[in-house]
Amino acid sequence: MDRYFKLREHGTNPRTEIIAGITTFVTMAYILFLNPTILAGTGMSQNAVFFATALGAGLVTLMMGLFVNFPVGLAPGMGLNAYFAVVAAANGGSMTWQIALGAVFVSGIIFILLTISGFRQMLVKALPDSLKYAITVGIGLFITFIGLKLGEISGVTFTGGPSAGAIAKGTGAVNLLFFEWNIGIANFVENKTAALTIIGLLIAGVLTTLRVRGGLLIAIILTTLIGIPMGVTPVENWSKTSFLPNFSDLAVGKLDFSMLGSGLFWEVVIVMVFVELFDSFGTLVGTAQRAGLMDRPDGEKRLSRAMFVDGAGVSIGALLGVTPMTAYIESAAGIESGGRTGLTAVTTGILFLLAIVVLAPFAAIIPDAATAPALIIVGVLMMGSVRHIEWDDFGIAMPAFLTIAIMPFTYSIANGIAVGSVAFVILNGVRNLVSKDKKVHVHWLMWVIAILAVARFIFLAGK
Repeated sequence: MDRYFKLREHGTNPRTEIIAGITTFVTMAYILFLNPTILAGTGMSQNAVFFATALGAGLVTLMMGLFVNFPVGLAPGMGLNAYFAVVAAANGGSMTWQIALGAVFVSGIIFILLTISGFRQMLVKALPDSLKYAITVGIGLFITFIGLKLGEISGVTFTGGPSAGAIAKGTGAVNLLFFEWNIGIANFVENKTAALTIIGLLIAGVLTTLRVRGGLLIAIILTTLIGIPMGVTPVENWSKTSFLPNFSDLAVGKLDFSMLGSGLFWEVVIVMVFVELFDSFGTLVGTAQRAGLMDRPDGEKRLSRAMFVDGAGVSIGALLGVTPMTAYIESAAGIESGGRTGLTAVTTGILFLLAIVVLAPFAAIIPDAATAPALIIVGVLMMGSVRHIEWDDFGIAMPAFLTIAIMPFTYSIANGIAVGSVAFVILNGVRNLVSKDKKVHVHWLMWVIAILAVARFIFLAGK
């Protein structure tokens, strides 16, 4: 095991890696129950989605661990599953879920081709270090925001205004005016979930301060137990969840390419490729950098293989009957618990496979308030990369800042990378054109990224 995963070379051991893998699984396990709920609106069987989510996440994460030696877990991505649900909605959707799965499969093939061609790997070399660090920090804030929402510490409150009537009707999404909403903090006396999240955050904070190995996992377990007498831990889910797998109504292999010649089909494919291109790239680079893998001689080579597995995972997921698989930013929780090699991912992958048979009842009783603190702590730790950004050079500082700010405030890693890249190219391109100070080189591929980013915003307007 040590020879295969090079544990000593990475300064780790089996115990640490296994604990890190369990931590990653626990922070990702919510997708097992959330994904079936989201995709149920397309007419898909919730049981089929649960099976495909668990099996797909298990297989692709195992691939990441065994073939790449990367401590990153993969599962159906949030965001694109919601887009899939809208496109393939049972009532009012533009295509059936079988055709939408076909579009997912094709987007995965394109992703693989982009990897084989070296385009995605070139991104690593073309992207300036300042943006790489900014991506890490931005992902940290993004994870923190997810944790605050998940633990109900923070949320959007409606302050009143002209949109009140539209909200009352509940006919669909409402674009609130800037003065009609605020991000507020919970009432910890009345909101038991928020109170338990704070308790869990303090436990996780103390254990992390003391550098206890597996501290985040210990905090999750303790918070879950504390939540039982508080009435927050959903112990009733234990009896509702079967230990036996249900293989009925599966969506394995039910892809439909009948609309392959349709512009609508390719519109869906392009949307998925654009979003995946930026999201997965940012996640892989950010987590790899946090794990110290980018500083290793084989760092870029392993990142290249990770990108291939990430791309293959999209098509594999479609074959199993689920939305695009992608690297999960929650993997950072396992990395902060000490995960440095593929053994972390292998552990996570095995737990996803076991979830099909025996772990569903256990995962079902872990409250959001128990996993939210782990995400917040990860945000704290990832913030450290901000020190490496050259804040004295505005041409570097502004793109980095926009990358960091846009991710959490627009709830999208892709948006942050896109905006930061465009700002970097414009500011430093103009400086190199009119000034004698040409110290910041703009790689030609950064211009391509900026054009793609602008095209993405134009193409995805309103999506």
